[in-house]
Amino acid sequence: MAGTGDPDEGLARRLKALACTAPLHDLDARKSKLDWADATIYQMAEIGLHTIDQVTIAMDFDTGADHQQVVNRLLPFIAAQAPGRAITEHTRVARWVLDNLINVGTTDRGFRRVYGSVDADGRYRRRAFDFKLLVELAAPDGEVYLRATDEAINVLVGALDTDVESAQIAAEVKLENLISRGRLADAKLAAEQARYRTVQYGETLRAKLDATRRDVRSVDWEREVPELLDAALSHIESRFRSETAILKNITAARDEAEDPSRKRRAAELVDIVGDCIRRHTQLQSRLQAAGAVFRAEQDRQQFSGPPQRAAIDVFGQLLTPTLELPLADAVAPTQAYFHAATGIAVPTVPSLPSLVSLLLRPAPEREQLVGEVPEPELLPAEVTDSYSDEQWRYADTLLDLPEVPRRLSGLIAEARETDAGVARLVALRALYAYGPEVGAAIRQGERRVLLALDDGTPLEDPEFGGADLLLMSAGVNNSDGTDGTDDTGSEEVA
Repeated sequence: MAGTGDPDEGLARRLKALACTAPLHDLDARKSKLDWADATIYQMAEIGLHTIDQVTIAMDFDTGADHQQVVNRLLPFIAAQAPGRAITEHTRVARWVLDNLINVGTTDRGFRRVYGSVDADGRYRRRAFDFKLLVELAAPDGEVYLRATDEAINVLVGALDTDVESAQIAAEVKLENLISRGRLADAKLAAEQARYRTVQYGETLRAKLDATRRDVRSVDWEREVPELLDAALSHIESRFRSETAILKNITAARDEAEDPSRKRRAAELVDIVGDCIRRHTQLQSRLQAAGAVFRAEQDRQQFSGPPQRAAIDVFGQLLTPTLELPLADAVAPTQAYFHAATGIAVPTVPSLPSLVSLLLRPAPEREQLVGEVPEPELLPAEVTDSYSDEQWRYADTLLDLPEVPRRLSGLIAEARETDAGVARLVALRALYAYGPEVGAAIRQGERRVLLALDDGTPLEDPEFGGADLLLMSAGVNNSDGTDGTDDTGSEEVA
């Protein structure tokens, strides 16, 4: 391109390939901002690639990968990076990576990257590249599943917009060559790339059939799709012969290998190539049924009848003609349209896209200096304690019952002989002891906790009513290894 100004399509393709990997690098860039875990130990880009890999392998022609199934498959890989962390943290990391690859929180759940290219006239232009890595689709049974897009599969194999058939043939030749030379580790990588290309071929056909079901006129069934079907059937026929021969050679290498690691790699290759054969069989059945799908959709859409209400093309019938008018002539139709579209009053509830954009809008930056801060006038704190420290100490002495439980009536009577306020404090603490907060006692480092039990005996007291509770102190089993018991032999509470 130097000195000629001709557009370089290869450069644009490489820039798009880099753009597809940007969301993976963003995972590592943003992991330090997570407030629920110290995520610096995790290699988020590797987890993201492993996530795309698991979704691609679990994809079928009609369905995709289940969210929970993908998370479960990611847990061993995440646990290997941080074996000392809890399984709950590993699960949360897996869900965080999965949500970021889906791009949850945006309106269209897509990514956009800006790249530059040189046009034929030599001018440099910035262009926007919109893509998605993982998408959520609904199955006929109502379940939501995941599918990997073409861009995600290209991230796995390290290419972008590569011809599917030529890439598949090259992968098969490379795989057969590596197996014949005994390089099983490299052959496994080539086999995985061949499987990714098989999945991508099926995605191309599925997209054509989905477009046909929406509008049969949007797909070229006269030349493009028939050529695609013929090429795909020829492709599958040659792949069956190649993969069957490869599978035979790998099986022989597995059976004859004496090295355990070599036998294990050969067994993994057998599984991968067997999965490729299974996917080709499924793809063949879909290719043979594609013509029937086209004829059925053609009949359905042709005889479905005209729409009951004519739709208005806002862009073609209103916006484009109005933009071509002079300003003085365009005011009247613009006002008429907005008066009819907005109605008499502005709706109180915004639309869902507007509401989502409002909720996700970042908070405005505040100025660091807000002016002079007035000196507050502080009033002396009011004494709100109903009981004195002496009353609390006396109540603690009465409620220290490590050996023999006592009745609430006896404790109240003994406290009333000294101070009526202590009697009320003992009754109040007995009420709280009926449902003790053991967790709060452990967090506060308490050695013992007061327990109350209702055995059905009524409380006979001139001031208080209710049940005559049985009260007793119990030791607390703290998390630091101490059992919370003392020499008095008090009962332990976990």
